[in-house]
Amino acid sequence: QVQLVESGGGLVQPGGSLRLSCAASGSIFSIEVMGWYRQAPGKQRELVAVMASGGSTNYADSVKGRFTISGDNAKNTVYLQMNSLKPEDTAVYYCSAKVTSRISRYLRDYWGQGTQVTVSS
Repeated sequence: QVQLVESGGGLVQPGGSLRLSCAASGSIFSIEVMGWYRQAPGKQRELVAVMASGGSTNYADSVKGRFTISGDNAKNTVYLQMNSLKPEDTAVYYCSAKVTSRISRYLRDYWGQGTQVTVSS
């Protein structure tokens, strides 16, 4: 089994910054992709930013130039630096990882429990 533990959410004023962290632990052989999704009230979950094991990244158009995803492979951890936050960034942010199990060698998706980000004055 694999666990994803997120941290760093909270309340911030428009224009402010937050940094989210997500650490993966458990039966991990390799992590193929790791990243962040978000879900605002009444909306579908959407991709925010993801990073592949080779370092390539993909961002939602709405966050390009404001958010930066980075990772520490040795710690199986991914970060999301969020700058110039807007009220429309308010959502629950979920960490996601595509993990190959150390035991079964099966590849599957895992999700964190989510962390609330609220941008409001």
